[in-house]
Amino acid sequence: MEEHKLLGKSQHGFCKGRSCLTNLLEFSEEVNKHVDKGDPVNIVYLDFQKAFDKVLHQGLLHKLSCHGIRGKILSLIENWLKDREQRIGINGKFSERRGVTSGVPQGSVLGPILFNLFINYLEKGVNSEVAKFADDTKLLKIVKTKADCEELQKDLTKLSDWATKWQMKFNVDKCKVMHIGKNNPNYTYNMMGANLATTDQEKDLGVIVDSSLKMSTQCAAAIKKANGMLGIIKKGIQNKMENILLPLYKSMVCPHLEYCVQMWSPHLKKDILALEKGN
Repeated sequence: MEEHKLLGKSQHGFCKGRSCLTNLLEFSEEVNKHVDKGDPVNIVYLDFQKAFDKVLHQGLLHKLSCHGIRGKILSLIENWLKDREQRIGINGKFSERRGVTSGVPQGSVLGPILFNLFINYLEKGVNSEVAKFADDTKLLKIVKTKADCEELQKDLTKLSDWATKWQMKFNVDKCKVMHIGKNNPNYTYNMMGANLATTDQEKDLGVIVDSSLKMSTQCAAAIKKANGMLGIIKKGIQNKMENILLPLYKSMVCPHLEYCVQMWSPHLKKDILALEKGN
């Protein structure tokens, strides 16, 4: 896959040299670039319903073949997927076994790779800018006119058609639209016959994104989580020696303050002071 560059550039999940951070940085850079020019933009955050569980095995094998994965490797993957069964166990009692005809085996090495290949051509024919992290998908479109909004609506319809064709399903209730910039038409979009809700704040890969493009809310959330962990350490650890507290601080508190901080690093003095005061 790496040698032949099979995956599109929009995919950041489970890819060498790519991560949540690269996804957020590249996408926010595009948003800010357009807004700095004075262009209003719309972002659509999409949510698949149980995406990893709904991948049809026959459809996946077809897509693998289209990517050039054939012969013994394709047969190996087919044999690995078929004849799988599952059952439910509660308090030592088990249900009957049922055959599993969809879903990539989670917890496996191949599972995420196979899912990436399955969803690889999701945005084929879509004109909006697309960024993906596995199944987490978002679209970006400059919307100066009603025609631009209608173009974005067409892209959403194409994605809905793709999901229907491959028996995937968007959780429309969790799909959101964020209107950013002055003179934004605030167009109402729909998918699968339902209007998409609008939002001023959305948690994107663990980082709170605000339509004002300010990071105060994310800073406050990071401080709250970090202080919560500090409280647990103070109450739960009697030994206050440095060699005990320092490793705990680095492992339990710092991750909340450092996760993707390159993207949301505060520039307002009040946010910087709040971070320093809180910790």
